[in-house]
Amino acid sequence: MLVKEKELMRARDALAAQRRRMPWMAVDKNYTFEGPDGRVSLLDLFDGRRQLLVYRAFIEPGTGDGDVPGHPGWPEHGCVGCSLMADHVPNLAHLNARDTTLVYVSRATQSDLARMKTKMGWDHIPWYTITDDFDDDFGVKDWHGTNAFIRDGDRMFRTYLINGRGDEAFVNTWPFLDMTALGRQEDWEDSPEGYPQGPPYEWWRWHDTYDQRTP
Repeated sequence: MLVKEKELMRARDALAAQRRRMPWMAVDKNYTFEGPDGRVSLLDLFDGRRQLLVYRAFIEPGTGDGDVPGHPGWPEHGCVGCSLMADHVPNLAHLNARDTTLVYVSRATQSDLARMKTKMGWDHIPWYTITDDFDDDFGVKDWHGTNAFIRDGDRMFRTYLINGRGDEAFVNTWPFLDMTALGRQEDWEDSPEGYPQGPPYEWWRWHDTYDQRTP
């Protein structure tokens, strides 16, 4: 197992090396967001640093009928998966030390985002309101995802997008569970017969509602 784990680690390092050599896509449009202190541009989101990570979170009103993911809990909660992501955002000083800024963006108003951040313990996350086609242009209109940007002075480039299960890398609950004997206990996993398993996603809850779950 140790040999296989080392092989996986080296493969991940090699993939990251390829990612660093991918071409950059110039950002030619002007995008505007609402922040706690008013309107800001995409360039402003860098906060003076060279790199920017933007996670599109569905913390916002939705229909709740399945055409927009994860909204049945609004206004008490947003998307349960995006909430799980936000629960795992670390102390951002470590990213900042590598000249990198992380922000979240949603379509909720700033007053709603401020309310949700306080309720859920996300006050350390810089969170902005999308006001234009940013989500559509960068592949995160209908689903979550993390876009990476870099700047050269005032010139900006999109360098990568990770979405779907790729975003698992930013949620350490899953690697912790993967290390255990029972795993994630989801029915897609290859586990020995008789191990507890159930549908994926359905066991997720907002962290302040697990005690309300019906056994």
